[in-house]
Amino acid sequence: MNDFAPHSDSSSAIPPPQPHITALFRGLLSLIFLVAGTGHLLNTEHIVRRLQDAQLGYLATSIAPAEPLVLLAGGALLVGGIGLLLGLQTRLAAGLLILVVIPITITIQIGRPTLGPLFKNVAILGGLLYFTAHGAGPFSLDRLVFHDGAAS
Repeated sequence: MNDFAPHSDSSSAIPPPQPHITALFRGLLSLIFLVAGTGHLLNTEHIVRRLQDAQLGYLATSIAPAEPLVLLAGGALLVGGIGLLLGLQTRLAAGLLILVVIPITITIQIGRPTLGPLFKNVAILGGLLYFTAHGAGPFSLDRLVFHDGAAS
């Protein structure tokens, strides 16, 4: 018997996540983006200073001035967070958030004295990858609108 061959026994199959757990996961994950997006838009000067003071902040500010970048990121965080919360265009929302989280992680989190915030963002990226790959799940506007919880 080959230990590496897939088992034909259906009892060894990994069951899909429970629908209510997926919805809870999506909702809880969305909260950080709703809070961060609001913070970017309501406390722009503070976020701009953090970007300018960050060890690798120059990577972002060499592309555009800090304030428009912070406002753009704040809007994207809010839009993506709302999409994730409601399960609307979930794959697209999660993809948008990935595109925002990666540069924030590189410019702000790398080079800090502690690794906790960096690995928090890595974990968040894992959650976003899950929803990019699997969609919103059954309790979502994607399911209601597209009749498919795996809709984009």
